[in-house]
Amino acid sequence: AVERLPAVTRERFLRDIYPRRKPVVLTGLELGTCTTKWTIDYMSQAEGSKEVKIHVSAVPQMDFLSKNFVYRTLPFDVFVRRAAEVKHKEYFLAEDEKYYLRSVGEDVRKDIADIRKQFPILAEDVHIPEYFEKEQFFSSVFRISSAGLQLWTHYDVMDNFLIQVTGKKRVVLFSPRDAPYLYLSGTKSEVLDVDNPDLEKYPLFVKAKRYQCVLEAGDVLFIPALWFHNVISEEFGVALNVFWKHLPAESYDKTDTYGNKDPMAASRAIQILDRALKTLEELPEEYRDFYARRMVLRIQEKAYRNDYG
Repeated sequence: AVERLPAVTRERFLRDIYPRRKPVVLTGLELGTCTTKWTIDYMSQAEGSKEVKIHVSAVPQMDFLSKNFVYRTLPFDVFVRRAAEVKHKEYFLAEDEKYYLRSVGEDVRKDIADIRKQFPILAEDVHIPEYFEKEQFFSSVFRISSAGLQLWTHYDVMDNFLIQVTGKKRVVLFSPRDAPYLYLSGTKSEVLDVDNPDLEKYPLFVKAKRYQCVLEAGDVLFIPALWFHNVISEEFGVALNVFWKHLPAESYDKTDTYGNKDPMAASRAIQILDRALKTLEELPEEYRDFYARRMVLRIQEKAYRNDYG
């Protein structure tokens, strides 16, 4: 289980918790009036009928790799009411379809998500725990999901707080060191069902150590960069994700508005490795195998941490 810590001050977070680079649930933080104020009626009135782009899925388990959902646009007030229903009179795919909003900037390619810009009235009700410097701030992503919706397992390249404002979520996390068992495609895991995985297809998944927590309204989960997470909304709920830069600003890809592109040096290293592997193809199989194994050993010697237990 993920450790739960009540009313942690900024000083204690930065001194004792942050350097450990492990997820932790912070409870009892002062988050503003949003935790009591954000009812369906209030949110609908506050932000009215501005259009929002949402994910609509006919099944609870959303899969980014096979894209088993569609993007649709709805007025915000209509969307909030629909996301809170179990059965819909009006729908796109099915009467029990699920909805998910992940707020984005005005121009998705250039602008980051910032609740103060996209949902200014609701932003006034939120007090974001400022446990990092102002210039480290990257984005604040407003999220609303239907009950039962499950988001695919993925990692982000920045540290973040997942602030559960209303409703309840279950979060399953995996350490970055368990990446070899998660069958990655980019930043996402192919193992969709973390509770009943297909072990014939994904036999190594059993080796991944699972961390789990349930977030109630008012809880804040610290998810360090590179930690994998899989989220189920057990109830209709509203959350706010705050991302900040843990590395120097120039380490990140300037074109990254989502906070999920690998750091520049990592992308360059992978390109160089791909070129090296292409070069190995000039050799017969026996030689290729020999030199590839030596390359693996060299990577382990030079770049692996030696304190991995």
